[in-house]
Amino acid sequence: MTGQVQFDSHVLHLLETTVALVNAVTPGTAGGRPRGVLASADLGAAVAGAVHVDTVEAADAEHLAELAGRARQVVQAVADHDPDRAAGIVNVLLLETGARPQLDPAAAGGWALHFHGPDDTLARGWAAGIAAGLAVALGSGLGGRLGVCDAAGCDRIYLDVSRNSGRRFCSPRCQSRTKAAAHRERSR
Repeated sequence: MTGQVQFDSHVLHLLETTVALVNAVTPGTAGGRPRGVLASADLGAAVAGAVHVDTVEAADAEHLAELAGRARQVVQAVADHDPDRAAGIVNVLLLETGARPQLDPAAAGGWALHFHGPDDTLARGWAAGIAAGLAVALGSGLGGRLGVCDAAGCDRIYLDVSRNSGRRFCSPRCQSRTKAAAHRERSR
């Protein structure tokens, strides 16, 4: 694939939020450090930060944290070159969340395609939107723009919106750690 990635702005926002949510609340490793399961108080704050709201009820935070774990599985399946597994997980998410497209008035006039859940509650709305965003990415051939960090000791995910589709790391920090380690190894 060449040229700038062409996600619609709503889908791009959903995928960026998916990445933020997964990286904020799922256990694993980040930058060479282990990340455990978040305590309830920390979980609410992490979810709120990822979805850009001030506060999140405990039940909503738990619901979205569970969704984040499943979204991580989708990205891992993409990274493992297993599109069938990724699509299977997304299809289940679409059914469970009741994701549905809807035309909403656009800020600049006209209409914009958005995705909604069966109601407008925080957790159900975001869950449906995230499921739909993942489905659009996979179904449009842009699923390969989702990835898992290549740095040793890091399993955070990223969305590659670069022109050359060359992103391999979740952050500049992980990229620098990897380059420094490679330099040290060559210097030996």
